[in-house]
Amino acid sequence: MLRQSIIAASHCPNAPVAGITIPPTRAATRSLVRTRTYVSRLRSASATTSTTSIHNRIPQCFYSSSRSSRTAWSHATTAPGPSSGPFEPLTPPSPSKLGAPYPARSYTRTRRWSRRLLILSSLIGVAYLTDKYVYASGLARSLRTFGVGLVVAADYKLNFRPEPLSIPWIGIPEGIPELHRRNAERLSDLLRHNGGLYLKIGQAIAMQSAVLPPEFQAMFSRMFDDAPQDSWEEVEQVIREDFGGRSVEEVFGVSFSGAEGRGVMERTARASASVAQVHWARLPDGREVAIKIQKPEIERQIGWDLWAFKVVTWVYTWWFDLPLYSLVPFISERLRLETDFENEAKNSEIMRQLVENEPSLRGRVYIPPVYPELSSKRVLTTEWIEGIRLWDKDAMTRPWLDGYGKGSAGVHGAQLDPPDMPAIRRELRKNTQGYTFMIKPERTEWKGRRGKGGLGLSTKDVMTTMVDLFSAQIFKWGVVHCDPHPGNVFIRRLPNGRAELVLIDHGLYVYMSDKFRHEYGEFWKALMTFDNNKIKEITDEWGIKAVDLFASATLLRPYEGGDDGGFQAKLMKHLDGNKTASERSYEMQARMKQGIRDVLADEDKWPKELIFIGRNMRIVQGNNQYLGSPVNRIKMMGEWASRSSFQDPNLPLGQRLVNYWHHFLFKCVLALTDVAFYFFRVRQLLHRGGGMEDELEARMRDVAKEFGVELQHNVFEG
Repeated sequence: MLRQSIIAASHCPNAPVAGITIPPTRAATRSLVRTRTYVSRLRSASATTSTTSIHNRIPQCFYSSSRSSRTAWSHATTAPGPSSGPFEPLTPPSPSKLGAPYPARSYTRTRRWSRRLLILSSLIGVAYLTDKYVYASGLARSLRTFGVGLVVAADYKLNFRPEPLSIPWIGIPEGIPELHRRNAERLSDLLRHNGGLYLKIGQAIAMQSAVLPPEFQAMFSRMFDDAPQDSWEEVEQVIREDFGGRSVEEVFGVSFSGAEGRGVMERTARASASVAQVHWARLPDGREVAIKIQKPEIERQIGWDLWAFKVVTWVYTWWFDLPLYSLVPFISERLRLETDFENEAKNSEIMRQLVENEPSLRGRVYIPPVYPELSSKRVLTTEWIEGIRLWDKDAMTRPWLDGYGKGSAGVHGAQLDPPDMPAIRRELRKNTQGYTFMIKPERTEWKGRRGKGGLGLSTKDVMTTMVDLFSAQIFKWGVVHCDPHPGNVFIRRLPNGRAELVLIDHGLYVYMSDKFRHEYGEFWKALMTFDNNKIKEITDEWGIKAVDLFASATLLRPYEGGDDGGFQAKLMKHLDGNKTASERSYEMQARMKQGIRDVLADEDKWPKELIFIGRNMRIVQGNNQYLGSPVNRIKMMGEWASRSSFQDPNLPLGQRLVNYWHHFLFKCVLALTDVAFYFFRVRQLLHRGGGMEDELEARMRDVAKEFGVELQHNVFEG
């Protein structure tokens, strides 16, 4: 009985149980509230259910409770009353009587975007990992290039004007110098950050930085710093891939643990450039070699890098209306060939044979032989060269202290004195795990006991050999080494006290056709004799309209033989003297832009080889000036241009005899240039001024200033 009362009380809290009033508890109150809510929902949801039916199924206490307020509920719990009837358990209505259910709230939009974000993140992650480990970050480098290229282009498009814009965050109050500085910094950071082929492009720009604004010269002078070295593990990987899985020890016959009868090799590179690094090794047969190993990422990056170069050049061609894109295929082909060491080996052997067959250069120029059995597409093994770089003018000219009748180590391909191999092997046995020390002997005996000696050579002898070599390449052979900067030229002393020039790094070459080589030689002769009709004839053949501008760029001095009084005179007569310096600079640079269009007027006829031939001549001119202008470079090149016309074996004998007579007359005319050369030479020796190259440089600088350009030629210093 008591149990039934308690159960009833749980359904009707204010019902008396055995005469006992049960005060409401918190649990009972919550139960009642839930019950009231449920009843309310039943009433609103059951439209087909009669009120009477529901009333008969729900205890009376629920109704009394639902109609009463909190005060009524308190009163009901204190005043006992009889039950209204027998207990009937609550029976919920069937689902069919509750009506249609409310649709569940869905979050489809959130889930859809979350799914898209997850897929996009996954794709980006996969693309990043693929780009990094398969393409050596080629895609990321290209995107970085596009971003910086567009920013630089937009900056010049907006701010290259006589008066700066007054728009905040866009205009440059400091004017054009600040515009040059910040964009030079952007481009320099881009090239150094991307590395690889970008550094090679940066070095090419630095070679021509003499005609760039000073802000660019300061930034791009750092492009000649050594590039970071790759690890030894990456070097081993390249050698294994190129030599059928064989190890470094198996390919070169060396030992890193000091084994008897084996050669030795340094794991630390002696030099590291943008594309490759060079290691020294001594083979078992006693030959000392330079092993040039391409960096493994170059092969995977070059396709992306050249594609980015094409896209950026196309954008600049369209945006600035300059005919530059037509040059891209030829430049891209040369850059790609420069990363092919089999092509470099072929170029080196061709140049070696040409030098050996040229009586005037045999014994004065040396091309190190390539060892094809130890070379591949990404590994190049050549003779190791002991000498000084061209930029070490002090060591070149200091007195020779190594004895009479002796020359530098290794001259004429002689085998170098062997190092102390037993001591080297003992050291290797102590450091078998990853040694990094240098083991090649330095061979500085020629400096004397106090280290103050030099090669005892004259700069005139050195530069005469250099100008003869590159003049023969351009005017006689048509095979041109296009990267003769001082780092690629070694100087050694011959036993007779003369200079020997060693040329290395034969990756960037241009091969001239016989027709173009002959035309270029005739063009040089016409420039020296002011034969304007011949100059006009040849430039028309090449599709060039700006004849005087192109002539000045070829001679690297103002051409004064034009029919209108010379290039500089024609340039100055169009200027308005009443304009400000900034306005004149802007006007002249606009004229230079038009001059570039005129030089590249007919893109189909324009000889693309001129790009790299001009680079060669520009570097040779800079080397001559760096050494103090000891030779008359223009006269020497003119003589080679004339001499090649009668020494060409492909011409008929009659034509060669006619050319020989013209050559004699031409030499008589050129003799007059010696008067000017020796005048400037004497003035230089008396410390009254610079040499002939310095004088020509000063005249070119005056012309360049009219274009808003400051010529500088200290690219290689330091």
